[in-house]
Amino acid sequence: MDDVRLDKYLWAVRIFKTRSDAAEAVRNNKVTVNGSAAKPSREVKIGDVIAVKRLPAVFQYKVVDLVSSRQPAKNVPAYCIDMTPQSELDKLVRPRETVFVFRDRGTGRPTKKERRELDSLMDGMFFDEEE
Repeated sequence: MDDVRLDKYLWAVRIFKTRSDAAEAVRNNKVTVNGSAAKPSREVKIGDVIAVKRLPAVFQYKVVDLVSSRQPAKNVPAYCIDMTPQSELDKLVRPRETVFVFRDRGTGRPTKKERRELDSLMDGMFFDEEE
């Protein structure tokens, strides 16, 4: 087997649940091969690096061997290697902070002033983390 379609390969190594999901992700530029955009029909070769954008992280896989039929999960490491950097994996476990403001029952929606105060609180939390 010299080459396999990109969408079929992504489905076969269980990166996507269905082949149509894989094809849609490729069409929406969420998948790149060796750093360039691709079409679902692009031929994958051994040694290619496939990057898959799934918010909030970008996963990277290296093609070790070609396969066109769906594989059991235990066989996947024989066909691709997960090369995702640790910095991307850390994005998955980042605690999701939410602000819950207690309001007495029956007080209605926040006033304009209260809404501005809530927005400034949220902006302060999220912009401090990124710096």
